[in-house]
Amino acid sequence: MDAQLIAFTGVAAGMVAMPGADFTVVVRNALVSRRAGVACALGITGGLLLHTALAVAGVAAVLTAVPALFRALQLLGGAYVLYLGARTLWSLRGPRALVAEEARTAVRPWRQGFVTNALNPKAPITFLSLLPQFVPADGPALPRTLLLALIIVALALVWFPAVALLVDRLGRWLRRPRAARAVEAVTGTALTGLGVLLLLEPLLSLLSL
Repeated sequence: MDAQLIAFTGVAAGMVAMPGADFTVVVRNALVSRRAGVACALGITGGLLLHTALAVAGVAAVLTAVPALFRALQLLGGAYVLYLGARTLWSLRGPRALVAEEARTAVRPWRQGFVTNALNPKAPITFLSLLPQFVPADGPALPRTLLLALIIVALALVWFPAVALLVDRLGRWLRRPRAARAVEAVTGTALTGLGVLLLLEPLLSLLSL
């Protein structure tokens, strides 16, 4: 492995592990069950695979060139994260029916992870801005770009299921009624706050036009 790949792997690991909407939605689902947490983690990895394909296809460049499209995706992504946060907080009002419903299937957690990641328009921009810095000028760009993108996907495939399994491991304590409601309140508030922040940036951009 050359020095550039080692450096890129370190940078990519930091990016993947950075707390954000992906991390929070995995924790939220892992509190439901191990299966829900892992399914959500795999959904996030699926979203990264989509971004990989889009970056290679040049869609990231289109997003950069068309600010209106980029802002529209920002609004969609922010609205979805805000919806997840509000839904989590709303579920605290009554019995844990939401938990019982989501524990029965892995489809909804997978979809939540996938959509949360896929609707993040900054991901393909990150691919577009970061990957070329680690592509040697004297070699073929496409194979190297694919390799770098797949490193990010592989890191996510390790990190997010590990987070889900760790939360599940602590589940005996975290799922006690008081602790569970407290953690749900924290994750719901975090998702709501992230959703608001994600919505503010494109809205402020529109107002400044």
